[in-house]
Amino acid sequence: MKNAIQEINDFLKKCETYYLATVDENQPRVRPFGTVNLFDGKLYIQTGAKKDVVKQIAKNNRVEISAYDGATWIRLSAKLFEDENEAAQESMFSAYPFLKTLYTAETSKLYYLKDAVASFCALGGEPRAVRF
Repeated sequence: MKNAIQEINDFLKKCETYYLATVDENQPRVRPFGTVNLFDGKLYIQTGAKKDVVKQIAKNNRVEISAYDGATWIRLSAKLFEDENEAAQESMFSAYPFLKTLYTAETSKLYYLKDAVASFCALGGEPRAVRF
């Protein structure tokens, strides 16, 4: 059996697009994301440094992620922590080469998930929770 972090990574990669929810003052904000990368035992996501999502995460690092693969969906709650590790950034760029056409290490923000709780759900089935 896979460990929880690997299972979540694999599921999000399979879905290709997932939805990240943040809080902006008292308003929820949801947007599609497509980058997820497992590096050195941490699960990372990436975004542009000038985007509103970066400001929202700086004020409140609690986020939720949701994705659906056609049969199963995930609801994941976690805290995001910025990481300036160059090796982690290069790993993300290697996993998603198109990012290098959009961002540099200076214009990109990399976050890892911590204190994550995910529920895998399917119609007619019982939710299954995993944590990392």
